[in-house]
Amino acid sequence: MTENNSINFQREPLLTETEIKVRMAEMVLEIARDLQHEELTVIGILRGSFMFMADLVRLLYVNDIHPLIDFVFVTSYEGTESTGHLNLLRDMSLDVKDRKVLIVDDILDTGRTLKFTKEYIIEREAMEVSTCVLLDKPSRRTVPINADYVGFSINDVFVVGYGLDYNGRYRDLPYLGVIDCVEVE
Repeated sequence: MTENNSINFQREPLLTETEIKVRMAEMVLEIARDLQHEELTVIGILRGSFMFMADLVRLLYVNDIHPLIDFVFVTSYEGTESTGHLNLLRDMSLDVKDRKVLIVDDILDTGRTLKFTKEYIIEREAMEVSTCVLLDKPSRRTVPINADYVGFSINDVFVVGYGLDYNGRYRDLPYLGVIDCVEVE
């Protein structure tokens, strides 16, 4: 947090830890039903997806799906706003050619990051690419993309927790909270 900003948390979480766990279990059943023992590579978009993805793959295990796991690091945010410019800071180390890939991200906001990553993986000749997001914020979409699997659709609020951050902080919260950033004069 910079010296010119203060943060106000809403008193009640937007989504509790229990609500997240229940919806995750439902999503994994959808994914397991659709994939039915197919070989799968799961690619997480760092950093925000790490908690969601870890829980997701643990639940896939319970459903007898044992994917290969890798990450890409794509960034576009400064504070609470997307810069609109995407940077691939870390490439995946696995070869996805002729593989079914599930991209996992924390939030589908403008759509730029997910679209960029999906196109990037398709260019690497993946057989099939699906997308999974914990949160969808359709009111903010600037590019045409929808996720195949969505945990929750939310309004245009800035959320932290469960891997999502504000300037690198609050990823550790086990729930999703809403913050308001207030400029301090």
